[in-house]
Amino acid sequence: MKVLRNLIPIVLILALSLSLRPVRDWLGNIFPKKIEKRSLALQPYGNFVPEWSAEIKRSLEATYPMRFHLLESRDLPETAFVNIKSPRYRADSLLRDLARIKADTLDHILGLCTRDISTTKRDRQGQVKKPESRYADWGVFGLGQRPGVAAIVSSFRLMRPPKELFLDRLKKVSIHEVGHNLGLKHCAELNCVMADAAESLSTVDQVGFELCKKCKHEIGLKD
Repeated sequence: MKVLRNLIPIVLILALSLSLRPVRDWLGNIFPKKIEKRSLALQPYGNFVPEWSAEIKRSLEATYPMRFHLLESRDLPETAFVNIKSPRYRADSLLRDLARIKADTLDHILGLCTRDISTTKRDRQGQVKKPESRYADWGVFGLGQRPGVAAIVSSFRLMRPPKELFLDRLKKVSIHEVGHNLGLKHCAELNCVMADAAESLSTVDQVGFELCKKCKHEIGLKD
């Protein structure tokens, strides 16, 4: 009986901690930390090449004054796998997986994978865009919560010719999706890395690696 009484406070503390995590994430969106105090982990999935992860980490460090950590690779969750038009992993499911595994000491987590990923493309009313057969399972370069804790980037669609641009594309899309996590919307400035790629490699190739003055100002960075 004494052991049971001793366990009750531990169970209550654990339950309270678990129940408060969504509240902490919500408060983090309402009262965001200064970017300099934030941390982000890069989470490779499967056979994502370590050298690519290192390149992405360096490009993020050059863009955002945050603390970055590179985690060990892990398997893609099979619950995210679909085969509607072709074998893919649902980006929204991967975001949930990333948010679930994110350590409480981290503010953000960026998943990196080589498999094709997809999402559902919706119109301004929240309905699936027409024709549904095309947009219900829409292949994407990456997806990021805005604002939020998780983002995912896939190399799958970025390897098309000319392949010498591949790493640049991978870095730009990663910077872009982390920008969404920080609250940035798509930018009208054509050279800004937050410009809407519209799943076009030519658009990704056109933009620079940097945020424009307006986007920098929105997240508290000096030009």
